[in-house]
Amino acid sequence: MLHLAEYRNRPHSLADFLPWAALVEKGVILNKDGAFQRTARFRGPDLDSATAAELVGVTARLNNALRRLGSGWAIFVEAQRIAAQTYPHNTFPDAASALVDLERRDAFEESGAHFESRYFLTFVWLPPAEDASRIEGWLYEGRAQSGVDPHELMRGFVDRTNRVLQLVEGFMPEVAWLADSETLTYLHSTISTRQQRVRVPETPMHLDALLADEPLAGGLEPRLGSHHLRTLTVVGFPTATHPGILDELNRLAFPYRWSTRAILLDKTEAVKLLTKIRRQWFAKRKSIAAIVKEVMTNEASTLVDSDAANKAADADLALQELGTDDVGQAYVTATVTVWDEDPGLAAEKLRLVEKVIQGRDFTCMPEGVNALEAWLGSLPGHAYANVRQPPLSTLNLAHMIPLSAVWAGPDRDEHFRSSPLFFGKTEGSTPFRFSLHVGDVGHTLIVGPTGAGKSVLLALMAIQFRRYRKSQIFAFDFGGSIRTAALAMGGDWHDLGGSLSNSAEDSVSLQPLARIGDAAECGVGRPIRTIGHIVNRRMPAAIAIPN
Repeated sequence: MLHLAEYRNRPHSLADFLPWAALVEKGVILNKDGAFQRTARFRGPDLDSATAAELVGVTARLNNALRRLGSGWAIFVEAQRIAAQTYPHNTFPDAASALVDLERRDAFEESGAHFESRYFLTFVWLPPAEDASRIEGWLYEGRAQSGVDPHELMRGFVDRTNRVLQLVEGFMPEVAWLADSETLTYLHSTISTRQQRVRVPETPMHLDALLADEPLAGGLEPRLGSHHLRTLTVVGFPTATHPGILDELNRLAFPYRWSTRAILLDKTEAVKLLTKIRRQWFAKRKSIAAIVKEVMTNEASTLVDSDAANKAADADLALQELGTDDVGQAYVTATVTVWDEDPGLAAEKLRLVEKVIQGRDFTCMPEGVNALEAWLGSLPGHAYANVRQPPLSTLNLAHMIPLSAVWAGPDRDEHFRSSPLFFGKTEGSTPFRFSLHVGDVGHTLIVGPTGAGKSVLLALMAIQFRRYRKSQIFAFDFGGSIRTAALAMGGDWHDLGGSLSNSAEDSVSLQPLARIGDAAECGVGRPIRTIGHIVNRRMPAAIAIPN
């Protein structure tokens, strides 16, 4: 279906370049070249809270999952930087909490645009040619049908991807397959500047025409709709990598698509390719003149190209790692795409991305003549455009992909079925949605040095809690730090210890062990009375009742 000669001589719309054909199973896309495609969303660990050992372990386990895939497989890892949701609208029952929330809303909106990242992992598998499948069928007897069974191929693809994702689930905080509507919405977000949900049609065919809603103009500076596209491609890599090496991209304050495509290789193909690379670099150690001199004088040349020798040794080390099944090999293409209606702003965004990437010792190139091919190669499922060589190990790939994520908190407080308790700000331009509840449990402990703001945080939590219907405030306070906030909201404030109360009746004293020896008070019989006698004998001051 990618071959259009039967219908017209040249492609004339964006739909002609897209690889997607039909939705054939839950979350499974059939591409025009016969490949199957499936996408999962995930969120990796936060670098600010994860230890170095944890990150090394995560990348090692991800490498273990990726190296199991061979030729015919491709993975697309994409990070989308999108505008964060706006400040929530809630009704507060009192003037004090409403004024505080109004000030917080103004501060949130005046601090500039807020962005958060979404992460997607797409698996693409191209089944073997029919000739290979037909030869494989000769090895079996008693099959119900001969030839290629497409349903069996699809079931095999679903089973294999489920197994790989189960390996990923063990070390990712969040990972799940996308449903049908979520899959179409994600694919639409990669080819459109409009953020909207896409419903599944009754006949989920011709997805290329269904999802393309903006015209694409090629050239040195492509345009998608009214927005100018700018694409940056990584063409050179550092000599060593570490987990989350490009995590700084997660803190940029503008929308972008950071896509990493890996076309995986079987072990046999990878060995053949690395052997060829090693032989080429080994041959470059000595020039032709040096070789002729060695033959004429029968003496070995002492001067060799050290750079070529080091690269030959590096290729030999890669062969050793491949031979022990520590890593796999893949053709990796990493691109970052930005857009804006103003071409100058789009170019400025690209310069900021280039600054971050080159600051990590990568070599990158703003695309010009190859701009359209580079953008097409970043689309999930498009494994033919902008293929970069030489190969890269799956461990280096695990270091490069957008694995880490700045955690922005849950979108909703599911216990109250409402917005989070309050909005804060974390690294870069990412907002933080603060919510106390995990399920229906809201236990919270706040620890910090003296004067760090623990009491202010508690007062803010109490004020923002008034956004929920039928909320009430009960404050047991020592020192009066929350007194003003509680009384302004009409809450119930209690002076713990009586340091601010004029009379004993207004104060509250907590003595949980005062009547521990009273069986009627405890209601649990002789064992409690025995414990009470022991406590009275050994710690009388702890249970004494003041007059």
